[in-house]
Amino acid sequence: MEKFSQYRDRGTQIAPFLEISSPHTFAQLPLSITLLCLRFPFFLFLFIAYFGVLQWLPIGSLVRKACLWMILLVSGVWWVDLQVEGVKKGSLSKQSKKLPRAGTVIVSSFTSPIDILYLAAVFDPIFTTSYPNTREIERLSLLPAIIRSLSPPLSQPPPGTKLVTLPRLLAENPNRSIALFPECTPTNGRGILRFSPSLDSTPEDTPIFPISIRYTPADVTTPVPGWSTAGNFVWRLLSGGTHCVRVRIAGEIYNHPGEGEKPTYDGIEDEGYGEEVDENGYGSGSGPELKRRAGGAGVEEKEKPQSTLCVKGGEALARIGRVKRLNLGVKEKVEFVQAWMKNTKGG
Repeated sequence: MEKFSQYRDRGTQIAPFLEISSPHTFAQLPLSITLLCLRFPFFLFLFIAYFGVLQWLPIGSLVRKACLWMILLVSGVWWVDLQVEGVKKGSLSKQSKKLPRAGTVIVSSFTSPIDILYLAAVFDPIFTTSYPNTREIERLSLLPAIIRSLSPPLSQPPPGTKLVTLPRLLAENPNRSIALFPECTPTNGRGILRFSPSLDSTPEDTPIFPISIRYTPADVTTPVPGWSTAGNFVWRLLSGGTHCVRVRIAGEIYNHPGEGEKPTYDGIEDEGYGEEVDENGYGSGSGPELKRRAGGAGVEEKEKPQSTLCVKGGEALARIGRVKRLNLGVKEKVEFVQAWMKNTKGG
């Protein structure tokens, strides 16, 4: 994949837009095909039953969540490793305020359709789409949110898109949390992209919960859009053994006065998430990071600075996910997808 090396982060050489493939041997193929044949009919039935019928019925939140968990279980998601920052194991039930709840904002990493299903099954939030150059967001129902995780990146809202402000969405839905994906586009989970300014409009008294969701194996991420990616995702999801979901929830942060407006130039400041990168491109999560961005693309191209709140949110996601913040965003993802599509077509 050297031809796509220009889409790596200059400081860390992490490539967040490339697909991740797990090694498979020919001997594993019969078992994979068997698992696919066993799971796919149940998966298809549950998927059509829920999104075609059940979601339109007044069945209640608990029943909806149970249906979504059944979809996850049939898919092989049998183990979820949940850790909450600042909470000891076994004491989470006594500290429910450490979890997202009605009237709060979830800032989630964005790597796979499973992100959407998991958040819906656990927190039942209102899903939204962020865009890189506006604070307004687009409200989505569950199925369009899943489709968006397999869709090409968008630099701006399509014509006719109905946008809404985050404070208005919170005010109109006091009994629900709001899920933001400020990276705006899926990655392979190896780094955190530049944030959209949509987070900056969060009301000052509204708790913000950064949530990092990662997978083992990591081949169920969908950084490359398209129907072929959707097919590969279903194959890897249903033909694999067990998929472990590692969920990390950071302590709540707030949009203190001025943090949603004060610019912070990525690349000049030390971000501090580890000097080493493992074989999969993940940071070690400890030690000072090199002040690498002064010579990065963001400074050369005079990238619009991020607010202090966006930097704080990105740092929280990087810390709990044990990855690094990258000086890449939607602009680079759009260019990568164009180059990828041209290469796959033999251009």
